[in-house]
Amino acid sequence: MKSGKPTKQTRGTAASAFAVKPDPQRQLWLYALALAVSFIVLCQVYWPAMSGPFLLDDTYQPYMQPFYTTEASLKDWLVGVRPLLMFSYWLNFKQSGQETFGYHFGNVLLHFLNGILIFLAVRKILSWLKVNQSEILAIFAAGLFLFHPLQTESVSYVASRSETLSVFFVLAAFVVFLYRKTTSVGWGSTAIVLLIFGAAVLTKEHTAVLPALLLLTDYHWNPGFSFEGIKQNWKLYVPIVIGGLAGVAYVFSVLAGSMSAGFAMKDLTWYQYFFTQCRAIWVYVRLFLLPFGQNADYDFPISHSIVEHGAIFGLGALLAVSVAAWIYRRQYPLASYGWFTFLILLAPTSSFVPIRDPVAERRLYLPFIGLLFITVEFLRRWKTSRTTMVTALGVVLLAEGVLSYQRNELWGSAVAIWKDTAQKSPHKLRPQYQLAFVEFQQQSCSAAVDDYAKAAQIEPPSHDLLVDWALAYDCAGQSDAAVAKLKQAAAVKPTAHAYSMLGREYGKMGKYPEALEALAKAAELDPSFAMTYYTRGAVYESEGNKPQAIEEYRHALALDGHIQAARDALQRLGQ
Repeated sequence: MKSGKPTKQTRGTAASAFAVKPDPQRQLWLYALALAVSFIVLCQVYWPAMSGPFLLDDTYQPYMQPFYTTEASLKDWLVGVRPLLMFSYWLNFKQSGQETFGYHFGNVLLHFLNGILIFLAVRKILSWLKVNQSEILAIFAAGLFLFHPLQTESVSYVASRSETLSVFFVLAAFVVFLYRKTTSVGWGSTAIVLLIFGAAVLTKEHTAVLPALLLLTDYHWNPGFSFEGIKQNWKLYVPIVIGGLAGVAYVFSVLAGSMSAGFAMKDLTWYQYFFTQCRAIWVYVRLFLLPFGQNADYDFPISHSIVEHGAIFGLGALLAVSVAAWIYRRQYPLASYGWFTFLILLAPTSSFVPIRDPVAERRLYLPFIGLLFITVEFLRRWKTSRTTMVTALGVVLLAEGVLSYQRNELWGSAVAIWKDTAQKSPHKLRPQYQLAFVEFQQQSCSAAVDDYAKAAQIEPPSHDLLVDWALAYDCAGQSDAAVAKLKQAAAVKPTAHAYSMLGREYGKMGKYPEALEALAKAAELDPSFAMTYYTRGAVYESEGNKPQAIEEYRHALALDGHIQAARDALQRLGQ
């Protein structure tokens, strides 16, 4: 007679019968909830800067230029370099005008989407290694990308939309490449990758490096340290390499006309820039590991030779780590892959092509994923419980989020960010100049006068700085000092602008003969400078010469129809 006690086999069968199978719909809702919560938290972290001001390069973008904001068509916005970037700005302008919230929200949304793509990319590669707790590690990698304070410049600085949008296209193409259904890329996937790659290049030129990342990925993982995967995917690489070469040619054509980057800069050679970057790369690595001392405008000295400022040690360290990454590529495949990914994606801005500013935090936005792979390599080897790992990684993300929030408090105020930058780069002109300028804009006139004086001590003052300094003196009610600075500006560089401002200042002081003499000089230097005639109209009006004032106001509007003050003056005079 058989015993009623269940055997091991029957117990297993019963357990299987009563096991709760995963509900795909429930999992989908959990993912959706997690994404919603993550986005809300991300918005809270970036909230202090969400209505922050336009800064520095923002003022040169189309959304701040009178022609584009009043007369230009969509075609006018798209003509020139980076058309997709300009299209995104056009969308913001149509929705928000010059209110900054929409621009900042767009950057945060793009950053969030990039975090999702980071998660997908890391999870896929971890699945090839069959890593335990790969879902947790992929979520942490995405979270570190989203909440690391080093990302704040790329997200909170509106002009850095070029980073967030171009990297979105790079990561999208990369994810399509990783999630192909077969080991060899089909024609459909090829077309999609090429289309997205083209969008990336049309957003920012540094994305032309994407083919190198795909080649490295196939060599490293398909099937593993072999050229077989590259051979199989010839249908992708032939057109993408051709496109990449065209992209490189396009980049060099853009650099040929640039004053801030390229080989045409006489005071910064390619080898000096390379030596400098051998040190700068380690600054980025340190900021990733220990994000303190962040700076919106680094005063980073140039290494004119391989020994100056220790460039040789930076180069030696780069070579040593690269050799180790190659030797131990099989034992530490993620770290090896991450290191070479980091160098490849950083190469457009940190190799041989000179750029005026040798260090900028936004340049790490694209290669950030390489450092994430290195991080995940070491985390996957951590022998601990799931609870301990989740807790520890959660604490790290919380700390990063707090630091990002504090950094965004600075980005939310033009005075705060430039004051912080000027303190950290006390010997660099631009931060001090920008601090004085924003103080003047906010009518902190005495503070602006003092900070222009500090800027003038860093470098001999330029024509533009002297004119702006004069405006600050005028704002502070010190007309004599304003006149002195305008005369100094005209001596440095005689321009219609300086003499027109000088005429305006004399006119406010009631010195009409001196004012007309200065304005005559301005008209002589540049007969097409409209503000000269508006100012001369104001002087004539103050003298009671109504007919001459009307003539000057009309002349100003004929040259520039956007001078509303001249239009108001004519209305005031009954014209």
